[in-house]
Amino acid sequence: MSVAARLARPEVLALVPYAHAHWDPALERLHANENPWRYDGDRSAAGLNRYPEPQPTAVEARLAALYGVRPSQLIAGRGSDEGIDLLARAFLRPGRDAALICPPTFGMYALATCLQGAALIEVPLARAAGYALDEAALLGALTPTVKLVFLCTPNNPTGNVIEPALIKRLAARLAEQALVVVDEAYAEFSDAPSLSSQIGALPNLVVLRTLSKAYALAGARVGAVIADPGVIELLRRVIPPYSMPTPTAEAVLEALGAAPLATAQRRIAALRAERGRLAAALERLPLVRRVWPSEANFVLVECHDAPALVARARAAGFLLRDFSQRPLTAAAVRITIGTPEQNQRLLEGLATP
Repeated sequence: MSVAARLARPEVLALVPYAHAHWDPALERLHANENPWRYDGDRSAAGLNRYPEPQPTAVEARLAALYGVRPSQLIAGRGSDEGIDLLARAFLRPGRDAALICPPTFGMYALATCLQGAALIEVPLARAAGYALDEAALLGALTPTVKLVFLCTPNNPTGNVIEPALIKRLAARLAEQALVVVDEAYAEFSDAPSLSSQIGALPNLVVLRTLSKAYALAGARVGAVIADPGVIELLRRVIPPYSMPTPTAEAVLEALGAAPLATAQRRIAALRAERGRLAAALERLPLVRRVWPSEANFVLVECHDAPALVARARAAGFLLRDFSQRPLTAAAVRITIGTPEQNQRLLEGLATP
């Protein structure tokens, strides 16, 4: 039995997908109740008066090539957020199943779980060990109701990496019980290898990727779920038709061309270099107690006075993310790595009483 058939909600397994209008670009479209004329300002290639392709096959093929997987192992959606939501809807039965998360971490895992009406189990990261994942505590907290285990690596907001070997052990241990969902939104800024290559050996492993961070498409809202083909086929039953707008699909195909990808790689390298420079400079500031090691495009800064640091940044023209009131990130502020010029102005502003 496939992992999807074993773990998915029975209602979703029995679901008959929505029957969208037939897609054939070679024929004139008089079957989908569209307006036959473009609006005057339409500069898209395909035309915004027409529905987009129900499943963006060209985009998914380009994403599969980018991530080194087969198109049958990938579904594209509106950022990683939609992937998280699809997994919750497909695998969590309201009032019966549970998801496990390791805070402090990305808030959408908890939100999608709670909106689905499922239970949420929290196993905090070990702050004293650099926000490391506590494998024994995680295994001890598991119940038979857990169907999804969400892990973020590099983790948001702490920036640290979970060892791939640990994740593979967990996936193997939970092969009959749960999907292990690994959010690699910041993977391009880390030396750790992607776990997407392990899906063949570990069918209950799911990897989330996004174009929002490294590829400068946060406003386009494009992400991917990479998983066993059975899981992907199940998610295709749940995702709304026409979920990727035409301008987004066209932007992705352009942004993932050879020249833009080469530019992206240079900028990723520049951000990684700036991350080290910014972290070293921040540690010398009187308001800063420590900067946690990061393999993402941000750093988590523990402060002597977090509100004062945030206020100084705002006075210098910058918004920072204040996590200081949350118990697991007390006194901490997250700072995204900017351009060298932005980082320098921020440092100067933070140093000014």
